[in-house]
Amino acid sequence: MSETAQSPNASITGAALFYSNPEPLNVQMHSAIGLRRVDNPFAFAANTQAVPLTVGEFAPASLCFPVIFGGEKKQPLAVMGVLASINMFIKPDGFFEPGTYVPAYIRRYPFILAANASRENMVVCVDRGAAMLGDLPDLPFFDANGEATEYTKGCIQFCNDYEIEIRRTESFVELLESLDLFETRRSVYRPILPDGQEGPEQLLAEFWGVSQEKLKALPDAKLRELMDNGALGQIYAHIHSIGQFDNLLSVAMMRQAQGPTR
Repeated sequence: MSETAQSPNASITGAALFYSNPEPLNVQMHSAIGLRRVDNPFAFAANTQAVPLTVGEFAPASLCFPVIFGGEKKQPLAVMGVLASINMFIKPDGFFEPGTYVPAYIRRYPFILAANASRENMVVCVDRGAAMLGDLPDLPFFDANGEATEYTKGCIQFCNDYEIEIRRTESFVELLESLDLFETRRSVYRPILPDGQEGPEQLLAEFWGVSQEKLKALPDAKLRELMDNGALGQIYAHIHSIGQFDNLLSVAMMRQAQGPTR
């Protein structure tokens, strides 16, 4: 599915969240660098409210975050904050809160698969703008013989596996669309005013979600099919996760009362 780039001048198309300067991974350009252990290792995601998810992540992610579908393509997302510029699950020291599920999209960084200019192949890239990349690395990309290290091979395999999960996720979304299960959803709250009364309704998020009414209206045979292929479990993980908006809001209000921490 993927290959390391043969030319250091290969061009890459598209853009992706977090990646500022992806370069095709090759020994000519990256023989002397690799990953260094740094302070604030997840700082790159600290100002991101929502992160892409694959369908296989719905169950563990739903224990921590609302799992929603966003945009025209109905991209599954883990909502990690109530404000656009804050990931509530990353602490000031750059680590995740204990017990938090870390989406694979974040764990994959700074590696990524990207299409070359001809779009004939997927090439393994690394974000040269990543703060954890540098000389004298703890985890070099290549050994003294110019061969990919075991660490690099593992990262490439992770990218390949993640690409497979992306395709599975696209098929899952297409299935939900074919069954007309989506509806527009809104998460709202009413702030408490200084006089103790409820204020006007405030919108937290507007997104695509699975309609429970539409789901219940499906024929028994179709529901059985969704159960047998595992889709029904993923659907209910998404549905139940929407209640996490209340938890996010409660934590955000508690932190606001305590004052800023970063």
